[in-house]
Parts: sequence; structure tokens; C-alpha cells
Amino acid sequence: MTVIEARGLRKTFSIAKKVGRVRRKRVDVHAVDGIDLTVETGDMLGYIGPNGAGKSTTLKMFTGVLTPTSGHVRVCGLRPVPDRVRLARRIGVVFGQRSQLWWDLPLRESFALLRHIYRVPAAEHAQRLKNYVDLLDVGPLLDTPVRQLSLGQRMRSEVTAALLHAPEVLFLDEPTIGLDVVSKEAVRSALAALAATGEVTVVLTTHDLDDIERLCRRLVVIDHGRVMHDGTLEELHRAYGSRRRVIVELDGPYGRLEVPSATVDRIEAEGRRQTLSFSPSDTTAAAVIGAVAAAAPLRDLQVAEPDIDEVVRRLYTTPSGVPSGTPLGESLEG
Repeated sequence: MTVIEARGLRKTFSIAKKVGRVRRKRVDVHAVDGIDLTVETGDMLGYIGPNGAGKSTTLKMFTGVLTPTSGHVRVCGLRPVPDRVRLARRIGVVFGQRSQLWWDLPLRESFALLRHIYRVPAAEHAQRLKNYVDLLDVGPLLDTPVRQLSLGQRMRSEVTAALLHAPEVLFLDEPTIGLDVVSKEAVRSALAALAATGEVTVVLTTHDLDDIERLCRRLVVIDHGRVMHDGTLEELHRAYGSRRRVIVELDGPYGRLEVPSATVDRIEAEGRRQTLSFSPSDTTAAAVIGAVAAAAPLRDLQVAEPDIDEVVRRLYTTPSGVPSGTPLGESLEG
């Protein structure tokens, strides 16, 4: 079942730009420029891009905060702006520093107020509260005023609050930004457990690519308001030339390893330690390890997965976001 559908979605802002010393003129800025996107029930979608790419603007149109300049968008079958009140009961939202908790009230009272706002029956609320309090480890915080919570504690509380009315879709804008290691792991573990149930569709924007690797089955990369990639993380690696590495420690002094060029495309030698890079689309780690074992005795080895940061940087710096030799229609959408 489709829960989010966008076709030709655009948002244009008109801003005043200085011309000369005194004069200004109005200039149109296309924050979102013709996005086509379909999200199915139970998806965990990673929505990433550089600052100014249009991520937050897209989410604000999905949630009814902003009106699209043109295009078509439906969330849970509703039009986000005209049906904003009805939609609010069917989605959960965590937007950066915008809190839905009451600053001076104990956390428990904020959750109780949200129950009345969303008109959730008391028994249902109590059961969900117990489940999510345990999942996000906020039990010890329930009697603490929100203003006394740390950033990590507050973010876990915000996610809990967004889930208490049983939303069909959960929108998360940078949920782990600025969090300590413990809080990041708590939020990621909770979202992973939530995704495993398939009961809630999650749309996640983030600059922390570890979130993507850990959580998201599907990845949408946007830049300048357009979709540059829509698919799995593995497809992104293949399309933009990711390299896996086999790092070996040899059992004794040895020169630069000699292995078939069809197996690896680069070898970095540092004494006994040598690093062999290869394309996952051309060969496998097992083939590389076999070639190395045939060439020299091994003491230890490890396989390093591709660095997603480098893959995304390559996508942004490739002209038009299209890898060399790839037909335009296969990788550039919108």
C-alpha cells in the first residue's frame, strides 16, 4: 500500500537579492525541483543530501507545513495542507530543535497532554507508553522536567512522543545530530526495532551516514532539489564505483604482492601490511583472499566495506550526478 506519493513536486521561494549598492531584485530559488517519489507501507527510507539540497523542504511539504508551488502530493491518501488536521493524527514528526514537549513540565505530563491532544483512549495510551518507554529507555526520565534533560535524553523523549498516537508514518529530521554515542545507539536500536515490525513507515533525513547503513533498506539522494539516486545502498555502491578492501598482514617480510590485475585494481604496501582494493561488481572478497593466499603466507586479514561518505561525495562531484558511461535515464530522476 502506498502511503506517500509525490509527482512533479516543486517548491520555489522568492528572495530579495542585492544588486549594486542600494537596489534589490526578486530572484526565484527552486528548493525542490520536480521530485517524483513513492513510499510504501513499512518502508524505512533514508532521505539524504548536502545542506540546501531540499530535504527539510520536502518533509515540510509532506507534513503540511509548506504548500507546494506545483505538483501532486498525497500522504496517507490525504492532501497535506488542506487536510492538515486529519493528517496530523496519522503521522508523527520530529523536526530538529522544534519540540512537542512542554519545557517546564515533567516528561510524564507532556505525554499525558499529548494523549488528550490526539484523543487517544487511556488504555491504548498506557500500553503504548509502556512499550516505547522501555524501547527508548526513558523510564528514569518520566518525572524530570523537560528543560533538565540532556540533548540525547530529549531526543529519545521526542521520538517516544511522536509514536504515542500510533502514527502510520514517522518523519524524522536529523534525529541523531549532536547526540553522544549512547544516545545515538538507543535511538538507532529503537528505530531498527520499529522498522522490523513493519507497522510504521519511517522517512529519515540525516547527515550521519552510519544511520543509513544501520537502518535504511532504501536510500534516496537529492541535490539541488532533484533526485540523484533512488534504490538500495548496494545499488549506490555499484553505480558510483565503490571499492571494497582486503587488508592482509603477511607472515614475514615480503615485497609488493603480485596478484592478477583482474582481481584487484590497487595495492598499497606497508611492510608486512598490504591493502588490496577491488570493485564489488568485478570480483569477490573470497577471490581476492584466495589470490593473496596463493601468492604469500598470511598471518591475519580483514575485509573493509566501502566508505559511504566517499560514495556520496563522488555522486555529488560527478557531473550531473551521473557516473561515467551510465545512460542519463538510469540514474538521474526528477
